[in-house]
Amino acid sequence: MILRYTMIIGLCFLLVNCKQQSSNEKVKVAEIKEQKRAKFEPEDGEVILFIGQENDALGGTEKDKNGYLDHFPAPGGFTMYTDIMPDVTEEFDGHSFTYSGLNGIFETADWGDGPENMSLQLNDADFKNSALAIGLAIIDTEEKIASGELDSYIIKMGDFFKSLGKRPVFLRIGFEFDGPWNRYERVAYINAFRHIKDKLDEQGVTNVAYVWQSKGFESTLEDLEKWYPGDNYVDWCGFSFFNNYKQEKMIAFAKAKKKPVFICEAAPTSTDWKNDPKGNTGLTKQMILSNPEQAKMAWYEWFVPFFKVINDNPKTVKAISYINANWKDKPRWKVNPTFKGIDSRLQLSDFITKKWNEEVGKDKYLKASPELFDKLYH
Repeated sequence: MILRYTMIIGLCFLLVNCKQQSSNEKVKVAEIKEQKRAKFEPEDGEVILFIGQENDALGGTEKDKNGYLDHFPAPGGFTMYTDIMPDVTEEFDGHSFTYSGLNGIFETADWGDGPENMSLQLNDADFKNSALAIGLAIIDTEEKIASGELDSYIIKMGDFFKSLGKRPVFLRIGFEFDGPWNRYERVAYINAFRHIKDKLDEQGVTNVAYVWQSKGFESTLEDLEKWYPGDNYVDWCGFSFFNNYKQEKMIAFAKAKKKPVFICEAAPTSTDWKNDPKGNTGLTKQMILSNPEQAKMAWYEWFVPFFKVINDNPKTVKAISYINANWKDKPRWKVNPTFKGIDSRLQLSDFITKKWNEEVGKDKYLKASPELFDKLYH
């Protein structure tokens, strides 16, 4: 009898132990799954909505009152640009601009794409609950950055990031790295990317996710691998979504690397096959959204495929940035074959506005809210 009771007690103890072990294993599995999410990556099926990418395109401030925020709810993030390119001069359509380094952060600068001054948004209450995405240009300075010669700019930029508190920053270092217009040298670019992250880590910057962004066409998976800074340096993979979006390979690359994808630049463009039968000049159809016919064409030829890519990849595409700009009137783009006939301001079309609100009004699109930052820090 005593032996029987002893066996029963032992069996009960074993069952309790097994249940406890099973429970612990479930907790560990849940923790592992949680750990797999990248910095500021939302849950599967959620997408952070960003809008860019100049002051007038964004609106919502005392100075600019006819941009996206003056017609739509505040997005989950906004996109702006800066540089580490001191003394580099760029020329375009009879204009030129000489960079001084960190242009567009503290003061207004215009390199042909319209006024850029992210401090206006950062100091405006309408943007207080929106994350910040920054395109960081490093054209012709990759080697100097990698060598440490320009560390003073990185340190100043790091101090700026720390001043933002918990606001998440998505830093697109050397965006469109594979675009020939950026003339990046591959090895120097990779070294510069790594050096910038290493220096910011050394400074104790904790509110930055590092985004590695392709131009979004032509580059093969093998090409992308050659340019990749490495898993320890890249939090998000990114690409631009324009007329050649069918050629993108970044989503497949990101899935293989188990990284989320940020569609960092997106605006309606559609190849003009009539005047560019081989599709190799970048020429696109005129798409001015104030024109009702062109707005409908833009919706069906670009917006529908754009949202399809997002909806088809709920575990991978986790952030998008729409460029709400009048491209055709910007000096930088007036003669560019892809953008010279584009005005992508959503508010110009009642048809587009209605369709846009129907789509991005869904709960899956994360917009500004007092809870957003905490949610992204998960």
